[in-house]
Amino acid sequence: MRVAVGSENPVKVAATEAAIGDLPGATVDAVAVDSGVAEQPTGLDETRTGAANRARRAYETGGYTLGVGIEGGVATLGTDDLYLVMWAAVTDGERVELAAGPSVRLPDSVTERIRAGEELGPVMDDAFDRDGVARGEGAIGIFTGGTVDREGALRSAVAGALGPFVTASYDI
Repeated sequence: MRVAVGSENPVKVAATEAAIGDLPGATVDAVAVDSGVAEQPTGLDETRTGAANRARRAYETGGYTLGVGIEGGVATLGTDDLYLVMWAAVTDGERVELAAGPSVRLPDSVTERIRAGEELGPVMDDAFDRDGVARGEGAIGIFTGGTVDREGALRSAVAGALGPFVTASYDI
């Protein structure tokens, strides 16, 4: 099984590799594709759309069994607070399956900067005096005190979207 993940971000690739796990003969290739959504997706719909677009576009690069797309965004989730959200999509070229990772409320200071037009990754780097939060522990790692890191959170989302393709549990 050849799997294309629509990103060259090492955390997204590692999360996909971890979700693929021990599937016989499975390999994961990173392919750079455009999400087709804003650099900072806002709302569940835009974040899911970005993940699905990445999955389709990764699959369409050719010769793959499955395409995986992962997109992080921010959403209000029915409140005035802003939350970190993450979605994964998997496609076999015919259907697209989606699943979400964990969500956490963002602090007011981060929310204000995002609502002013900044992107979460650079805001996190600046606010927490770090470099490359988005390619490391992620905002989820910072806001859970390291209990959940970005790779683990994304792995859960990819595993959820992958499930219908690798288990007979959906055939009941």
